[in-house]
Amino acid sequence: MAVVKSRGAFNVHREVLDEQRLEEASQRLDYGERHPPLIKRLTKSIRLDALVGCLPVLYWLPRYSIWEYGMPDLISGISVGIMHLPQGMAYALLASVPPVFGLYTSFYPPLVYFFFGSSRHISIGTFTVLSIMVGSVTERLAPDSNFFIINGTNVTDVVDISTRDLYRVQVAAATTVLGGLIQLVLGMVQFGFVGTYLSEPLVRAYTTAASAHAVVAQLKYIFGLSPARFSGPLSMIYTLVEVCSLLPKTHLPTLTVSSVSIIVLIAAKEINAAFGKKLPVPIPVELLTIVVGTLISYYITLHSSYNISVVGEIPSGLTMPSIPDRKIFGDVIKDAFALAVVGYAISISLGKTFALKHGYRVDTNQVRFIHSGGTGSHAAVIVLVTVLKLGPLFQQLPKAVLSAIVCVNLKGMFKQYYDVIMLWRTNRVDLVIWLVTYVSTLLFNLDMGLGASIAFALLTIVLRTQHPQYSILGQVPGTELYMDLETHKEVPLGIPGITIFRSSATVYFANAELYLEALEKMSGLDITKMIQYQRRQEAKQKRREKRAERRARHSPRSADGQSSWVYLKDPDMATLGSASELHDGDTTTLGSSSEDTLSHDLERVSLGSLGKWTWDIHSIILDLSPTNFIDTVAIKTMKNIFHDFGEINIDVYIAGCQALVVEQLDRGGFFSESITKKHLFATVHDAVLHFDRDINVTPHSINVSIIVINKYN
Repeated sequence: MAVVKSRGAFNVHREVLDEQRLEEASQRLDYGERHPPLIKRLTKSIRLDALVGCLPVLYWLPRYSIWEYGMPDLISGISVGIMHLPQGMAYALLASVPPVFGLYTSFYPPLVYFFFGSSRHISIGTFTVLSIMVGSVTERLAPDSNFFIINGTNVTDVVDISTRDLYRVQVAAATTVLGGLIQLVLGMVQFGFVGTYLSEPLVRAYTTAASAHAVVAQLKYIFGLSPARFSGPLSMIYTLVEVCSLLPKTHLPTLTVSSVSIIVLIAAKEINAAFGKKLPVPIPVELLTIVVGTLISYYITLHSSYNISVVGEIPSGLTMPSIPDRKIFGDVIKDAFALAVVGYAISISLGKTFALKHGYRVDTNQVRFIHSGGTGSHAAVIVLVTVLKLGPLFQQLPKAVLSAIVCVNLKGMFKQYYDVIMLWRTNRVDLVIWLVTYVSTLLFNLDMGLGASIAFALLTIVLRTQHPQYSILGQVPGTELYMDLETHKEVPLGIPGITIFRSSATVYFANAELYLEALEKMSGLDITKMIQYQRRQEAKQKRREKRAERRARHSPRSADGQSSWVYLKDPDMATLGSASELHDGDTTTLGSSSEDTLSHDLERVSLGSLGKWTWDIHSIILDLSPTNFIDTVAIKTMKNIFHDFGEINIDVYIAGCQALVVEQLDRGGFFSESITKKHLFATVHDAVLHFDRDINVTPHSINVSIIVINKYN
């Protein structure tokens, strides 16, 4: 073991670890004897985990304690089921399908997730954003204008509602089924990493903009209007303008029902929030609202007497499941993909929130929510009873009441506008992501808005890695730590003769050139100019050598038969000439005996001695510890750094490389006879210890070989 000693008060007695020594130590390990048993154990474990992963109910059901969880789950299930009833019918309006399909959506998912769920606190059902996304597809592919009733040869303004709704259900089913299949495929190929690109500011801004879409979509039910349907970019703006232009035609009875419902819902929810901790279960505000609204509508005959739009026929019982029309898949594949990604992002964000709060883990690739088995099954039973027996009782429910429920339930999303103030104080980049996501989702609709938002978020990552923080490091006295000299004032000046350079980001094609520029700037060495100057001087010197040779062959002999040559002291006029061409005081004679000629016929003169560039750096250490990958462009840049600095006699070393980076360097042809793995060190301190000696730094300079010919016989 090589015993080394660090500078300063801290003494270290250990081997200096470069990459070659680490590889030699690794090869001494008997890999074959240690790992086969581990592989066998893993294989057996993976088979069991795969089965439990497909059916998580096999894990939690045998461990389910009825005494511990039975009663709480029953109470929670009844509460959630009661909540599903009004929300399911209300969000069906957002999806532009009959309300009964909202009840179906509230029944089947909790039942299926009894077997496939992994979050203990999430109940699957209708959701605002996803309902809006489905509604944008159904109304785009099945607008009212396609279903006007034809009377003979005349097209009337009356819409065939039953035919329209039937086709809209086909469109919604095709979109959701295809979205589910896409989610399944993405989970199988471990596409869960996409969730890392859906940052919290992006998701919150997206849901906030989606809530604005939801409110605009409900205005026609709240005011009793019939605006034209718009689709594509700026459709929300056009819809809002259309609604405003129709406000003079507001249906006052409908507006009255909406206003009263909104006021009652807000007041009841505030009471719930104030006394929620004292109540055994929350007051089912939405359910009470639709029950009271239905009773009032039925006894006052709001639909027939005041022309208030109501839910209409709700068939009792469950319809036979059928496969959606596959011809529609091609028209909705883009929307289905956006639906799959957004649904995944929202589910994971909610799942992680509860998992973090209660101390368990949610698999981002599985995207399943477990142990809502108890709660979810009870909620499904409540919805099933409603669908089978109670559905027809809500046929007289005004749609304005459902719209009021939608708008009031968006209160939580509207509070997310406070994110702008918080992000302004904490992180301006996240604020820009929030604003761009919000505006793009408002203007370009939910699908294109999501794509634009993700693209912009990725662009911010690229821009931040293009312009990272570069720093020169110094050693903290008495430690093996190296800190930025600018930000850590307690760190003394750097180690004499050694420059330690670090970038805060990975070096790759987008910032490789900037990395080199920053290194030259912070080291104070303009490599390009230095090398150009050196090469010009070498070219000039070759011309001088040729002239000297010609003069030597034709020059007059001195008295002793030797030719005397001199060297000019003026650095800007450095040349060779005969003694007869020089004036007194301007020359130095380099004549010598023939013995000296044999041993000193070549002599190198340093450019530093001529008063040109000088510096006290003999080595540069590149700290690549923040780098987690390196591409071919960055490898080429690193090779150029080694080559260019080597031309001016500065050694370059790399420290802190991760194993993957070393492997990529090896595959990329970085190592050669001149650049070996001895140039790579485990840490910056190991690289510094490599130079551990009493260094009296002599200024280095560009060496230009000037051959001085002493004698010719």
